[in-house]
Amino acid sequence: MRSIAIDIGNTGGKYGVFEEDALVSQGSFKEQEGLPQTVASQTFDHAIIASVSGDAAKIQTGLSVSGSIIMLSAQTALPVSNDYKTPATLGADRIAAAVAAHYFFPGRNCLTIDAGTAITYDFIDERGHYQGGGIAPGIQMKFKALHNFTGRLPLVQGIHENFPLIGQTTQESLESGVLGGSVAEVEGIISAYRQKSDKLVVILCGGDAGFFESTVKHPIFVIPELVLIGLQRILRHNV
Repeated sequence: MRSIAIDIGNTGGKYGVFEEDALVSQGSFKEQEGLPQTVASQTFDHAIIASVSGDAAKIQTGLSVSGSIIMLSAQTALPVSNDYKTPATLGADRIAAAVAAHYFFPGRNCLTIDAGTAITYDFIDERGHYQGGGIAPGIQMKFKALHNFTGRLPLVQGIHENFPLIGQTTQESLESGVLGGSVAEVEGIISAYRQKSDKLVVILCGGDAGFFESTVKHPIFVIPELVLIGLQRILRHNV
């Protein structure tokens, strides 16, 4: 089976092409531009599309699929149990990450951290029951908020692990507050989940996962393709 999984996020999209369960190629695209022509020109047996932002219809109509196209929603059958109280409001990327975590680490309590535009925390227990989690502003969102909602603070661009604890310029102070605060947030959340859950596995993904991999002291796994692999597992569950 040749399939494609498409994840449309807040600032762009990602796709993964699978041969059976093997991820053979992947890439990113801007939502307004659609899939690269080299991908859109291919024919797939099945496809799954998840979107947390705009209308995915343009992406869907641009695909050549001989079988089914699944638009991930609260009604889509899952290979895990969803105990979220409002499943219709649950981001597709969040449940996909949890599905992949349970696939990689069955029988373990898993916390996924998707560090992108927002930082999302999602917990799935050892039985395969998705419980929920948390949503917080991502690093760039914090920098932009400080710039947009104040009169004189500059916009900081770029993320690096060698930020100062004691900022001696406004730029350094912003880096200390946002970067240092984000690391403290992630470490604190992990510590709280570890106190609550035995045998906890922590998995990072998202555009800023590399930053947290180098700065967070807790043992973690980084799986950049976590959401795409979770979408593929959901697709396989439905076809």
